[in-house]
Amino acid sequence: MAFQMPGFLNRLIRPFTTSMSRPLQPDAMAGMQWPPNSQRAIFAGGCFWGLEELYRKDWGNGKGLLDCRVGYTGGKSEAPSYREVCSGSSGHAESLLLIFDPEKVKYSQLVEYFFKMHDPTTLNRQGADTGTQYRSAIFTENEEQAKISHEIAEKASKEWYKGKKITTQIAPATQWWDAEDYHQQYLEKEPFGYHCPAHFVRPFPALSS
Repeated sequence: MAFQMPGFLNRLIRPFTTSMSRPLQPDAMAGMQWPPNSQRAIFAGGCFWGLEELYRKDWGNGKGLLDCRVGYTGGKSEAPSYREVCSGSSGHAESLLLIFDPEKVKYSQLVEYFFKMHDPTTLNRQGADTGTQYRSAIFTENEEQAKISHEIAEKASKEWYKGKKITTQIAPATQWWDAEDYHQQYLEKEPFGYHCPAHFVRPFPALSS
């Protein structure tokens, strides 16, 4: 009989695959039809399974999130595989690409949520996941997104993480690569799968205006 790990251990230990399969296309959502006013946002904050689960849960179902995909960005290697990204050699971060309706949710709200749902003060680490591939980062699509991200990061540092330095990288978005299909909505398919303990929404008060 094959060994089956107890459910509670699955939530604490992240499974690793040596699969060498690569994404079929670098950015599947770029070629899809979206409402004319839709915008993109890219966040990285540890294991991308948890990012996707929380953003879908709290901003989906008519709240402004149109769709999202997990993938790799911020590095230099072409068409990276999960194995390459996990090795830290690709330079890419596990990330989440969101398509959202700015009439229902503002970019600033998504950024504030980002600083609530992970720990931006731990350099290249979330929970037990360590390495540059798990770094905290915001990859901005334009100057307005960069301005908003820097402003919120500064406020969050002063008002939410007093005495701790926010290590979040804020940089222009580069080539996006979709992660392999089995990573997409992973925790919906595997509800007892690994959950990073750093991924939860902190009950912070509203930031100053």
